[in-house]
Amino acid sequence: MTEGLLLALGLLLTLASQLRPAGLPLGPGEACLVLWLLLALGREAVRSGSLVTPALSRLVGFWVVFTLAQCIGTLTGVLIGDRHDTGLFMHDIVAYVLLGMVSCLSVCDPGALARLQRAARITVAVGAIVLAAQLAGGFTVPLPMTDPWYWDRFRGWSENPNQLAVLCGALVFLAVHVIETAAAPRARMAAVACLILALAVGWLTKSGTFRIAVAASGPVFLTLKFRSWILAAGSRLTLRVAFALIVGCGLPLIMVSAAPLATLVRISGSDLGKENNRDAEREAQVRFDAWSDAIRRGMESGLLGLGPGPHLPIPPSILQGRIGGSASQPKNIEHPAPGAAPNFEAHNTYLDLFTQGGLLATGVFVWLMATTVLTAYKARLAGLTTAMCSLAIFTTNHLIVRFPIFWFIIALCLVAGTDRAMGPALQSRSR
Repeated sequence: MTEGLLLALGLLLTLASQLRPAGLPLGPGEACLVLWLLLALGREAVRSGSLVTPALSRLVGFWVVFTLAQCIGTLTGVLIGDRHDTGLFMHDIVAYVLLGMVSCLSVCDPGALARLQRAARITVAVGAIVLAAQLAGGFTVPLPMTDPWYWDRFRGWSENPNQLAVLCGALVFLAVHVIETAAAPRARMAAVACLILALAVGWLTKSGTFRIAVAASGPVFLTLKFRSWILAAGSRLTLRVAFALIVGCGLPLIMVSAAPLATLVRISGSDLGKENNRDAEREAQVRFDAWSDAIRRGMESGLLGLGPGPHLPIPPSILQGRIGGSASQPKNIEHPAPGAAPNFEAHNTYLDLFTQGGLLATGVFVWLMATTVLTAYKARLAGLTTAMCSLAIFTTNHLIVRFPIFWFIIALCLVAGTDRAMGPALQSRSR
């Protein structure tokens, strides 16, 4: 119970960047993860015997190749004389080491499934409390060290609304998984409460990516559930009856669930707190300029990357927008300061990894995402498969590889999927 609570608090509070003491890169979330790591290392030290599971092999393989790619990128940056921000360089190194240890220790023994399922239920229950506290602070009296609003976008305890949107998206899909798998009514009730709160808070962030991901998850989830039901029926259904059920029942349900997608996409493009369409176009231009710079920097490195940390210059339009506007800006937000070394990110997981570790880092990340989705899909885990598909949408507009809750969902998918596929053989070997 203690391990599960520490892990849950670590997953939830690492994105509460406003709670970190001033000038320190670590906060209560990181402290909880470090304590959980110490307990997990102690458990592994006293446990007799070892069993390398498929989930552990896959994650270890990923981190080995990912580390190699980052090392090659760092050497490439040194050889071509690339400048980088030393502080942000070390920040990414520490973050990757912490995330690698957390993800691998989460799946390193045969009892990982029960432990991760318990941690998921605790995360959902505590997540409902944390979101309720942030929501209450946003409309009443916030914590002294926090400012819950970024203009008209809700950000709670996070530094910017997009961080909170990613957390809400992850909690939505974890809640769906708990509702789908939990046996206790109390756990399902907590999951429903967290689902409602996460949807409400995520909507208040006015994140277009969150809205698209949630809207797209409806038809995906219904399609996967209908597939699972057809496969579970098995030999009881003939091919003609199964086809009739799909056409007569499945397609109408999927189309009804997909109807809100077009509406939410339209709303997300016009209701993001922008003053007018010109502001929205300027933000889109900044994003495309950053993506172009990321591709250019990756090509300059010979497709090998430049090592950990950001490698893009701050777009001129952003610098111009800050001139004379510091007094009216929201509190508790840190912008990259202009300097000799590039310190801006592309805000796209694939392009940021491309600038850090080149094609090797990007390729191994795509491999991990694809195999994780395939593992959950083959195991008929509709909730987790939908979660991975939705997280894939977040990767296009955010750098989410530094978010622990992303790696928790990866670990849960791999363990649950391989356990269902290899359950009997794994249990006999454990005995």
